[in-house]
Amino acid sequence: ACGAVTIEDGLSDHEFADVASTFGVDFADDHRAFLAAGVPVGPGWPNWRAGGRALSAQRRLPVDGILFAVEWKQFWDERWGVRPVRMKHALRSAAYQLARVPQMVPVYANGYLPAGDPPGQPVLSIYQDDIRIAGADLLDYIDRQFGGDQPAGPPAVAASVEFWSAHVR
Repeated sequence: ACGAVTIEDGLSDHEFADVASTFGVDFADDHRAFLAAGVPVGPGWPNWRAGGRALSAQRRLPVDGILFAVEWKQFWDERWGVRPVRMKHALRSAAYQLARVPQMVPVYANGYLPAGDPPGQPVLSIYQDDIRIAGADLLDYIDRQFGGDQPAGPPAVAASVEFWSAHVR
């Protein structure tokens, strides 16, 4: 509404099906409704129509960031057990564990929603092992990123996404 973002026509059911079959993305209901109403385009926005390597990379960023933190910042989730001494084994173990946590679906830049969860989940800002709540829900996140009056302070809400929520700062 404030003209900060270019909005194209929303994704059709056929396009949602293509994204699901090509990329394995299961949108939460509010994220799906958001993209059905209109698709924001431009830098930082996932290109759900063109897909390709850029979208694949944006989808992998949360996991790739955690793996980077395992290798370079000594990150380790205690629920993974004892950290292997050899880095290649630590990375293999972390990748195995991360393949079993909820997939995060890109919203904008480093903002992500959990795949397939019920609507109203907080948007998480994920950069390596720096995980923060960026919006109480999708609407709050968009308002915080692009709205006129910026809400004061971080959203007062708790995230409940396996693994990711345990590392929110």
